[in-house]
Amino acid sequence: MSKGCGFFCWIARLLLIIGGLNWGLIGIFNYNVVTEFFGPMTMITRIIYIVVGLAAILAIFCLFKPCACPPRSEV
Repeated sequence: MSKGCGFFCWIARLLLIIGGLNWGLIGIFNYNVVTEFFGPMTMITRIIYIVVGLAAILAIFCLFKPCACPPRSEV
């Protein structure tokens, strides 16, 4: 994690990766990890879906935020 890129943007990316993997499992194997562990549409399941949705909204803003990361040198 780079210091200049922002902690919340990093967390949003991580949540989107986890959410994307869950959607991939749903699409390929019809297996939902969230409902498997927490039950279908329980309060915790809904909270997980809301948090991943909020991470997606945050990621939209992080997409347009200039990153203070130093450029990578070409090898």
